[in-house]
Amino acid sequence: MERKRFSLVLIYREFKPHLLMIFAQVAYTLVYFITEASFNHGMSPHVYVTYRHVVAGVVMFPFAYFLERNVRPKLTFALFMEIFVLSLLGISLTLNMYFASLKCTSPTFVASIINTIASLTFIIAVALRFEVLDLRNPRGIAKVLGTLISLAGVMTMTLYKGPIMRNLGRPLIHIQGKSASINESWLKGSLLTVSSCVTWSMWYIMQAATLKRYPAQLSLTTWMCFIGAAQSAVFTVIAEHNNPSAWTIGLNVDLWSTLYGGVVIAGLLIYIQLWCTEKKGPVFVTMFNPLCTILVAILAYFVLGEKLYLGRCIHCHNWSVLGVVGQRRGPRGLCEDQR
Repeated sequence: MERKRFSLVLIYREFKPHLLMIFAQVAYTLVYFITEASFNHGMSPHVYVTYRHVVAGVVMFPFAYFLERNVRPKLTFALFMEIFVLSLLGISLTLNMYFASLKCTSPTFVASIINTIASLTFIIAVALRFEVLDLRNPRGIAKVLGTLISLAGVMTMTLYKGPIMRNLGRPLIHIQGKSASINESWLKGSLLTVSSCVTWSMWYIMQAATLKRYPAQLSLTTWMCFIGAAQSAVFTVIAEHNNPSAWTIGLNVDLWSTLYGGVVIAGLLIYIQLWCTEKKGPVFVTMFNPLCTILVAILAYFVLGEKLYLGRCIHCHNWSVLGVVGQRRGPRGLCEDQR
């Protein structure tokens, strides 16, 4: 009995990063719909990004202060500027483009395009020599082919809409639809989504390097939340200068989406991703994005009754399937092929 329990503990420790990333993708699935409902209710995406990271910073601060006071390194000016850029890439710039694109498109489309993050992270990591690529190894060839297939699928989804797929029944939950003017902004939303994927990929690469100099994940998460919120606030003031009422939220879906996004997404999940990045590398973390795509499509189609188009159904993210097998951490904290 004790041997069996010991074996289960070893299995849990081995697959703990995998389980945490699966949990993260389930949590990310819900944020697509609660934020879309909030944006359709009239909340500004820029105000949402600002408020949610203020909430996340406030929630994470006491944990970071007390739990890491003995391991937190001294914050130098150079390190602060590095965290400032990290916050810009991972929070203020990326998420403002990301949620603005969600307002112009749909949860299924945005969740599908996000799959390019794994491919883009891999390409950037190879270009910066953070990732080892051996074309003599079958896994290395699989990575390259999977990356090309993934990018080709995303281009198809962006440029080709295809015939509509008939819904099987009435939706269980109704979310107010987008106006015609928003639907006409699909190209703008697509460009914003792709741009956010590029900066997001750069964030994954950069945080792996920053964690080596600042290995306190809770403190780093808190710093990024506060700095990212301040950066986003400046951008929001510029973008919403003619609409001061945009800063006001009531006891409705706007408040609940902000609390969920702040506590769960911006706080808990960023910490989980930082921990998994330190253990397995940024490429490993991004490989789980296709799971969110599947969950979003299922929820959107069967529960919310969202219209799906044949050309924008979930494309097979083969790179994730082909590249996740047999990877371990490389000398710089990233994944490399097993030899």
